[in-house]
Amino acid sequence: MDEVWTRLGHDMVDRVSGPMKFRLVLQPTMAAIFAIRSGLADARLGKSPYFWALLSDPAQRDEMLKNGWKSVGKVFVLALLLDVIYQIIVSRFVYPGEVFIVAFVLAILPYLILRGLVTRLARRNDVPRERDGQTPIGTAQP
Repeated sequence: MDEVWTRLGHDMVDRVSGPMKFRLVLQPTMAAIFAIRSGLADARLGKSPYFWALLSDPAQRDEMLKNGWKSVGKVFVLALLLDVIYQIIVSRFVYPGEVFIVAFVLAILPYLILRGLVTRLARRNDVPRERDGQTPIGTAQP
C-alpha cells in the first residue's frame, strides 16, 4: 500500500512539469468561468451559496447536483480524458484512481469553492435579484 501512495505522490508532482501541463491552468480556468457564471445567477435568484446548500439542504440536493453537473460536467469529462491521454503518453498505463483524483482537483474542486464564494461576494455587492420571476433591468437571464 505504501508503494501506491509513493507512486501517486510522485505521479502528481510529475504532472506539473510533464507534457500537457497546459491543462493544469486551462481546466481550473474553465471551471472558474462556469462557477462565476453560476454563482452570479445564484446571487440574482437569492439562493444560498452552492457548497453550503449542498451540505445543509437535503431537499434541494438532487436538483443542485444536476445543476452543478450541467455546468461543470464537460470540464470534468475533458479532465478525465486528458489525464488518460497523459498517462498513456508518460507511463504507458492508466491508473483509474489517479485519473479521478486529477479530474476532481482540476474541475470539481475549483467549481465548488468558487461558485459559493462568488455568490457571497455578489450578494455583498448587491447584485440585483429576481423578484416574482422577473429579471431585473439590465441583467441577462441565466
